[in-house]
Amino acid sequence: MIGKLVFPILLQLLGVGVIITEFVVPSAGILTVLAIGIFGFSLYWVFTHASVAVGMTFVIADILMLPVLVIVGARMLAASRATLRETLDSKSGAVSQPPEWSQVEGRDGVAVTMLRPAGSAMIDGKKYDVVTRGDFLDKGTPITVVAVDSNRIVVKKKVKR
Repeated sequence: MIGKLVFPILLQLLGVGVIITEFVVPSAGILTVLAIGIFGFSLYWVFTHASVAVGMTFVIADILMLPVLVIVGARMLAASRATLRETLDSKSGAVSQPPEWSQVEGRDGVAVTMLRPAGSAMIDGKKYDVVTRGDFLDKGTPITVVAVDSNRIVVKKKVKR
């Protein structure tokens, strides 16, 4: 009797491994379908080659094991590099900005690319991604930083005095 259960137990363990792999490797559900097939074939084998009682034991074990696998898989997914690591720093949902951004407000610079309305500018010797308030500015246009708003630096054309 034990010899008849080695193959289905190995299939069950393979199905567990495939389910855990599904959480770490994006496969668009292909691994899930494969795992269901492996579990199904394992149960078919037990019911046809062992007995109905042993088959029901396998079914109950699968019902108890699958929620645990989902929890373990979700934790592995949260720890994997596939998840987003950005954190929100306020209740309003604003993404934290780099600390040097607060120092550029009011500073002057030059548009490195065409700003239509987004592009790049050189401010205090550093290149930043910036945006205007709808204005189109040519490359080389002198600019002034008018606002630093959460995850963007807003600039306008520098007025000559």
